Amino acid sequence: MNNQSQKSAPLEPGVFDKQGHRGCRGLMPENTVPGMLFAIGSGVTTLEMDVVITKDKQVILSHEPFFNHEITTKPDGSFVTEKEEKTLNIYNMTFAETQKYDVGLKPHPRFLQQQKMAATKPLLADVFEAVKTDMMTRRRPFPYYNIETKTTPATDNIYHPAPSEFVELLMKVIKEKDMEEYVIIQSFDFRTLQYLHQHYPKIKTALLIEANNLNSFRKQLTDLGFTPDIYSPEAALVTDILINNCHEKKIKIIPWTVNDKKEIERLKALGVDGIISDYPNLFNE
Repeated sequence: MNNQSQKSAPLEPGVFDKQGHRGCRGLMPENTVPGMLFAIGSGVTTLEMDVVITKDKQVILSHEPFFNHEITTKPDGSFVTEKEEKTLNIYNMTFAETQKYDVGLKPHPRFLQQQKMAATKPLLADVFEAVKTDMMTRRRPFPYYNIETKTTPATDNIYHPAPSEFVELLMKVIKEKDMEEYVIIQSFDFRTLQYLHQHYPKIKTALLIEANNLNSFRKQLTDLGFTPDIYSPEAALVTDILINNCHEKKIKIIPWTVNDKKEIERLKALGVDGIISDYPNLFNE
């Protein structure tokens, strides 16, 4: 992908970052090519997504490192059950094997507006190419990609490789597609971000924080060991003080996942730098 064709990327200083969560999960199947392209049509500046690793070391889009029962239809046409979902370990499957499972046809129990269509978990490389083609056709600015690494210490080498290998596999795809300037790597797992910062310091990083993380903002940054580009807390954690703490350190604050128009406007008025939403259409209503 030629950088010269992408100089009109939208995320200039002061631009509010409209991020489509898993593409636009409220409207289209999550972490799929159709979902990402629909999100672009909704005017997002950044496509938020999750990646996992297959048995044959391919980087594919998926929120879980297994086939979630809420969204998956098995090759025989039956739905995955909650009891069996964690046995469908993507890290034990080749990419070809993952393509036998559909993740777009099953009605989603929590996102009733979501359009249904046949869809599989795509390669990250194919998402980059599909978006590039779509942007060339639309003659629109290229989006950024906020990519979450799905790792935890408890599941190293069970559901995913250790952080060092995970990051190297991810960066291999990013470098091959010439996307270093257009990606943000986000994670709840500090180890991923620490490895990335040490070996790829020019890549933007986002620290994800859940509401159950009781450590202070200062302690979180101390534990991380460096200053990330973005601090991305669960929306309930956002306060004036937290926003000020971030901005004092030149860190952007982009909370997740906000699916209410009034709450989007409230947080925007407080001074957040962007928002991650399942319904990116709300940004423009």
